[in-house]
Amino acid sequence: MSFDYAILVRNKTRLELLIERFNTKAQAKFYIASLGGQFEEYESENDRFQESFALVQRQLSSVIKNKIVERTYLPSFLFNKKQVVVVVGQDGLVANTAKYVDGIPIIAINPDQERYDGVLLPFTPQDFMPAVERVMSSQFRVREASLAEARLNDGQRLLAFNDLFIGAASHVSARYRIAYQGAEENHSSSGIIVSTKSGSTGWLSSIFNMTTGMTRFVDSDQKRSSPPALGDKELLFVVREAFQSKRTQSSLVAGILHEAAPLMVESFMPTNGVIFSDGVESDFLQFNAGAIATIGVAPEKARLVLKG
Repeated sequence: MSFDYAILVRNKTRLELLIERFNTKAQAKFYIASLGGQFEEYESENDRFQESFALVQRQLSSVIKNKIVERTYLPSFLFNKKQVVVVVGQDGLVANTAKYVDGIPIIAINPDQERYDGVLLPFTPQDFMPAVERVMSSQFRVREASLAEARLNDGQRLLAFNDLFIGAASHVSARYRIAYQGAEENHSSSGIIVSTKSGSTGWLSSIFNMTTGMTRFVDSDQKRSSPPALGDKELLFVVREAFQSKRTQSSLVAGILHEAAPLMVESFMPTNGVIFSDGVESDFLQFNAGAIATIGVAPEKARLVLKG
């Protein structure tokens, strides 16, 4: 197969976002300094990223034309199989990209090994080019990761690499009916988190940290709890802060989802109900009264290129 372009996916640095907000670098520096912050950290982070990104782009340009796509435009960008997708940024950017590329292999580069953990970023700006060449010659290996899917009764759907959030757009209680493995409850809660295997060390882990801390406060002998190990085709849902009252229940608050056991959620919220994925609140499905969401494992998979 011949390839037309390499698509370079990136996110704006914190300094770039500050300059957008305050119009100039000087004004951004004045604002941070006036609050007692260290502007040098923003500068050094930006300098390191720009240096890494320029190196990646120079090397790519020697073998294939390339285009830059900012994270903001991922939901509307049309990817196709004749593109080489290269992500330069943090782990979250890989997650955000994976759900839009429709199975195209992703070469993920860590631009700053001192700052970013790089769980999903096996490559550096110095060693990624052999992976590009392997992808272009169809001689590459990938790690496949299951995605979560929210499908509404009107046909709309949303994918997630790490997790889905189902609830209210603001800090008011989400109202809905939940159904799982033959059981149903009406809930008033802070929303539902549905995590993939890939996302189980992220948002989901913070919920387990909270429950462990609360339990230890009551019983100092309580051992640390952690999310259960998920299979490749399994998801875990957790209801946050379920409130029990005369009209709402709080027993159906967690479970493992698979092909034979999806989660059904019917919205009781007249306005401001949402479903979003991977922390990107701007890319969402409206989930208002009358909407019914079926949550399960998506047929698509993310494909992350491996070293070697």
